Amino acid sequence: MRVGNATIGGDELAIIAGPCAIESHDQAFAVAEAVQKSGARFFRGGVWKPRTSPYAFQGLGEKGWEIITEIRQAFRLNIVTEALEEPHVDLIEQYGDVIQIGARNMQNFSLLRRAGRSQLPVLLKRGMAATLEEWLLAAEYIMAEGNYNVILCERGVRTFTQHTRNTLDLACVPAIRRISHLPVIVDPSHGTGSAYMVTPLARAGVAVGADGLMVEVHNHPELALSDGAQALTPSEYAQLVGEVRAIREVTTPIVNQSRLETKVA
Repeated sequence: MRVGNATIGGDELAIIAGPCAIESHDQAFAVAEAVQKSGARFFRGGVWKPRTSPYAFQGLGEKGWEIITEIRQAFRLNIVTEALEEPHVDLIEQYGDVIQIGARNMQNFSLLRRAGRSQLPVLLKRGMAATLEEWLLAAEYIMAEGNYNVILCERGVRTFTQHTRNTLDLACVPAIRRISHLPVIVDPSHGTGSAYMVTPLARAGVAVGADGLMVEVHNHPELALSDGAQALTPSEYAQLVGEVRAIREVTTPIVNQSRLETKVA
């Protein structure tokens, strides 16, 4: 799948990196410059944030689009940002490159249909308690409207464990690849909730055949207004990129052969 100056679903590992939320011009630019230098082609940054608490930082809203637009032009990064409501899709079509539909909205069927009428690719995160069938049927809502450029994102499901924020279901990657043609990426940041776990789970995600990663990066995680505990620093992110690319070189021929054998079978 071609997205601007990059691809998702081919031999190249797609890495989407950036802060959980756009907080300020200086913060966003510092992170964008860092991830671009480390080879990212996609910049993630929330303009609107769906927060569990109504008192938590909700994002800059439309003010964030000025910052996003400057980043897109300055660093030639493809912009990935979340739509919470149907009107948000209109703005993303103007200023962004990929529409993200978050876990909480995986079965917001009117939003899925609106994204399906867009020309932009849609990144669809798995719901916190969704089965693979429910996830794929949510993708069908988008494709039924004519938009076949859907990217699936595993971001962890809710279980009984307390040592992680969510439980990253890496088994879903080969399972999805076996039953669907859609590219699937992994979000180890939300899948763990702890920065020290992000790199190990990113390595594992690439090893099992993920087409890409979505990683949260912040220049000062301890000061982040949203999800600082799971954000990597720019230097930690740069190290992660080097490690997962080395794994990708080894696994790509194996994964491609496995995919071919599945199609033949």
